[in-house]
Amino acid sequence: MKALKVDHIGIAVKDLEESIKFYQDILGLELMGTEVVEEQKVRVAFLPVGDTEVELLESTSEDGPIAKFIEKNGEGIQHIAFKVDNIEEAIEYMISKGMRMIDEKPRYGAGGAKIAFVHPKSSNRVLVELSERTE
Repeated sequence: MKALKVDHIGIAVKDLEESIKFYQDILGLELMGTEVVEEQKVRVAFLPVGDTEVELLESTSEDGPIAKFIEKNGEGIQHIAFKVDNIEEAIEYMISKGMRMIDEKPRYGAGGAKIAFVHPKSSNRVLVELSERTE
């Protein structure tokens, strides 16, 4: 397995619309759209920068993972995602290297991606997402 690029950086925010303004009005990024991912209890916005993206994440539920993250850590970088060619092979590879996985099978992510998370205890306290997207 080889990470092909940084796919996106996930940033947990309390107010998606307010946060979008900073990235658009101050940094000059273009909003590519928003999406609700029901199974993850999150609303996301994608703002491309170069060949990667900023992914803003707002919880749609008080018990969602983003709400819990913000309660514990405050707003800020929640995860970094790496693009992979084959998510199933990437998961198998990580497990074979002794990495603890949050997801041992791919799940649906925003933008139609297949994703899986590596547990932060295996990656120096950084939540790492593996992402396979058809472009």
